[in-house]
Amino acid sequence: MQIVIIGAGVVGLATAWRTAAGGAAGGAAVTLVDPAPASGASSVAAGMLTPVSELTYGEEPLLRLGLASRDRYGAFVAELEELTGLETGYRTDGIIEVAFDSDDLRHLDDLRRFQESLGIPVEALTRRECRRLEPMLAPGVRGGLLAPEDGSVDPRRLAPALLAACERLGVRLVRRQAERLVVENDAAAGVGLDDGTVLRADRVLLAAGPWSGDLGGLPPGTVPPVRPVKGQVIRLRTRAPFLRRPTRGLVRGSSVYLVPRADGEIVLGATQEELGFDTRVTAGGLWELLRDARELLPGITELEFAEVTAGLRPGSPDNAPVMGPTALPGLLVGTGHFRNGILLTPVSADILSAMLLDGPVPEVAGPFAPDRFSPEVSA
Repeated sequence: MQIVIIGAGVVGLATAWRTAAGGAAGGAAVTLVDPAPASGASSVAAGMLTPVSELTYGEEPLLRLGLASRDRYGAFVAELEELTGLETGYRTDGIIEVAFDSDDLRHLDDLRRFQESLGIPVEALTRRECRRLEPMLAPGVRGGLLAPEDGSVDPRRLAPALLAACERLGVRLVRRQAERLVVENDAAAGVGLDDGTVLRADRVLLAAGPWSGDLGGLPPGTVPPVRPVKGQVIRLRTRAPFLRRPTRGLVRGSSVYLVPRADGEIVLGATQEELGFDTRVTAGGLWELLRDARELLPGITELEFAEVTAGLRPGSPDNAPVMGPTALPGLLVGTGHFRNGILLTPVSADILSAMLLDGPVPEVAGPFAPDRFSPEVSA
């Protein structure tokens, strides 16, 4: 079976790896198409693995998907690192979330009660306990939560490791732009590239992030709308210990996070802006991040300024992933992961590779089928 995957972000790469590994006995051949693999949003993301900290009301199916993926991460990265010899920066120190003022603390208290009602382990912290865990926090921090089972990974290490894993398993990498879907006999039959080459395929997976709907030749309504959501990120550097674990903060209702790396880098993010395909870094966006971070961690202004970047997250109409077969036979989609692309990589790869190979699909995939946006299902 010939399989073409369009898009080599972490989800596309991990799916190609899993499909190549699972398809060896059945003769599946995997081709990955992307002009710049292991880049895009994957190279900008901070890599927080936080299904609990990112939880919002009414998103229980997404929570279950996130927990399933977080619980796969240890085995996932262990296998990946053994295969490639590359480190991923995977850490399981837990994540702390702190409140700047009393209104922020009330929000965290509500969130804690909701989490506890779902059986999610989370620990309420006093201001003193917050500062014992993270001594650099401002004395005025009101309190917080500890999600002990959450963690982080370094996407700038994870993506190259996934690319190396694909190469080890014989995935063909085509560094070209996919321009159109080839449709024959009312089914997907391949992909046309920007140089005129046509790649024949029995199945095509569209995993091109916010560009997934831009592929030429897609029948109208085949792919649910996916929009770009801009996120600006600052990278700082320190030689002395500053943060022990990823830290999220609420500052007058605004969210900010800081993710430390073992080499002294601290990733500060991230804005959330609905500005189309604009990837400019702006003074206003960076000022907001530094302003809120300074309220929580005053010493941050002493850190070295290393880099600023902006990326585009793929957001679906309900901000949840879109994974599965479309109405066009032979065409599948795997996009719309929004803020959770890194977190959801292991479970998304398991789901999408199973679908491509006609294997057993994890039950958590059910709520994220593309047809949930069709008029018949919505009604």
